[in-house]
Amino acid sequence: MNYSQRDFQHIWHPYTQMETDKYPFVITKAEGSLLFSDDDKSFIDAISSWWVNLHGHCHPEIGNAIARQYQSLDQIIFAGFSHPVAIEYAEDLVKILPENIQKIFYSDNGSTAVEVGLKMAVQYWHNKDVPKGKIIALENSYHGDTFGSMSVSQRGQFTLPFQEMLFDVEFLVSPAQNAGKCLEALEKHAQDKNTAAFIYEPLVQGAGGMLMYEPEILEQMLEICRRNNVVTIADEVMTGFGRTGKLFASNYCTISPDIICLSKGITGGVLPLAVTACSDKIYNAFLSSDRKKTFFHGHSYTGNALSIAAAKASLELLMNSQIKIDKINNSHQKFLGKLKVLGNVSHTRVRGTVLAFDVVDEENTSYFHPLRDQLNIAFLEAGVLLRPLGNTVYIMPPYCITEEELSYVYQTIEKVITNI
Repeated sequence: MNYSQRDFQHIWHPYTQMETDKYPFVITKAEGSLLFSDDDKSFIDAISSWWVNLHGHCHPEIGNAIARQYQSLDQIIFAGFSHPVAIEYAEDLVKILPENIQKIFYSDNGSTAVEVGLKMAVQYWHNKDVPKGKIIALENSYHGDTFGSMSVSQRGQFTLPFQEMLFDVEFLVSPAQNAGKCLEALEKHAQDKNTAAFIYEPLVQGAGGMLMYEPEILEQMLEICRRNNVVTIADEVMTGFGRTGKLFASNYCTISPDIICLSKGITGGVLPLAVTACSDKIYNAFLSSDRKKTFFHGHSYTGNALSIAAAKASLELLMNSQIKIDKINNSHQKFLGKLKVLGNVSHTRVRGTVLAFDVVDEENTSYFHPLRDQLNIAFLEAGVLLRPLGNTVYIMPPYCITEEELSYVYQTIEKVITNI
């Protein structure tokens, strides 16, 4: 048996119907924007391998940073202990986050970063002896696959088997679909004295269909929450580290959230890591001589030195990547003109390095749209990894992608869409 068949014997893949999906492509090498399979195929990774890869695969500076760190320290318990790279990275990160964000809590993935943020917000009120428990979220949102993050995500097929086990959440219409109605509903729920927190994906709702809304609307949402003393949680797991054109989507607003969740691109797509960062307002509510007010949350690999070394190297690369980010955005803006003249394309949109559009049926956009498999196969056959969200196609490339590679991605999209 080849690798693909051997894989099928024992491995259960995420978001994969193992009964009907084909054997997986087995990637044996990756470099820059390219993936190479064991059967001599190559693919342009136009979605950064689920949005994590910022600077290209196997970037030598990140690899060298991990190797150097391994010479001195790999992993230690992070309760009662710390280490230099965790301290240095926290200092570096705080410098570029919104000014009110001053504390860094380490974990290991985006869903967990959100769980931590939700628990911080709820316990914040508990520690202050204020009985608040209601959470507000947005329709079409996706915050992860653990139970808390599922609770604040769009209810549907992904969450249906667990519906009775999820906590109640007030969902607002997405601001990308009806900003006025969203603001009106937020004002109403924020005035409820039981409302503890509002969680949102700033500017781009990723897995919900790359839905985009304007910074002015987000500013109004944050102002409503601040005026009504509602804790705000920005899920920047996807939007962080330059994806929307600025270092963080929250930087588009003058009002900052109380809590920010980060993961995906944090290590440049090399090792698992997440951060939940918060303001001193949140942190100070946990300071007490009463040990019962402690934040009782942690993981065996909290503060992993190797992952944080990768994150530190990735951040250094990111601080020199603005020109690359701007170039991708400019290329996307030019490509929009070509997309708009295609008869079966609608709802074209761009924010930073993210370009998205819907194929054929704007009113029936769905993750389970039958066009998804047809599109995915056509793109892969042309050597481009895009993995559409139903009939929503998007591009989110690593910042190292060349003009020639990006041009080929555009050409492939035009060809495939024209032949639908």
